[in-house]
Amino acid sequence: MKRIAILQTIIAALIMLGAAICTAAQTGSMRKENQRESQSTPALPAKQGSPSVSVDSRSVTVKASTTNSQGKSPGRPARYSYEFTQPNFIVSHVLIEHDGSGLGKITFERKNSDPIVDPLDLSPSTIAHIKLLWEALHFLDSDINYQTERQYPHLGTMRLRMEQEMRERLAEFNWTSDRDAFALITEYKRIANQAIFIFDITLARENQPLEAPKLMVQLDAYVRRNEVADTKQLIPLIRELTTDERIPLIARNHAARILKNIEK
Repeated sequence: MKRIAILQTIIAALIMLGAAICTAAQTGSMRKENQRESQSTPALPAKQGSPSVSVDSRSVTVKASTTNSQGKSPGRPARYSYEFTQPNFIVSHVLIEHDGSGLGKITFERKNSDPIVDPLDLSPSTIAHIKLLWEALHFLDSDINYQTERQYPHLGTMRLRMEQEMRERLAEFNWTSDRDAFALITEYKRIANQAIFIFDITLARENQPLEAPKLMVQLDAYVRRNEVADTKQLIPLIRELTTDERIPLIARNHAARILKNIEK
């Protein structure tokens, strides 16, 4: 009986030893596999400009752009206009509109005639002078009434208008004692005289040549009285008139005399 008990004890010990050896072998195998996996897939370091950061950067840029686009829009550039109306005059209506560079248009109407619209391109010296006169008035910052106490409606109604950014002002009068306002409307009258002459002589050269001598007399009077905006700007046109055989010789000779006086 003792031998049998000893034998059973030995067998149980061997079984436990074998189980322990198997468990150790499995654990070692799992450790090796885990080590191989960790060596084959190392952790990647975080990169600058990762997808999440890029998305955030783009969204910030878009927001900034949206804010700028929705911010205060730039104001309108300066626009100027002069208008004259007197139904009893031969030229009963004149409207001059232009920007700060001198580009614009003139609309004029003769009594019992349809309005005529022609492009306007003021010379650099003319637009510089005009802008100085507007600045002297401080037009948009002022509320001065340019109309004198006494009314002169028979002389016609004059209107000065200026627009800049979000501001606009219109002044209306038929006579003024304000020196700067008077100088400004006088300059616009010179511009109108020059522009209307250019239109009329162009029409005469093309369709009404017999009108040319009368127009040259008118231009001569304008030049002598300093009633055109820029005589130098007229030189190329007058030089062409001196050799234009479509108009009468008397008109060509008169153009040559005017040209000589301007170029002195």
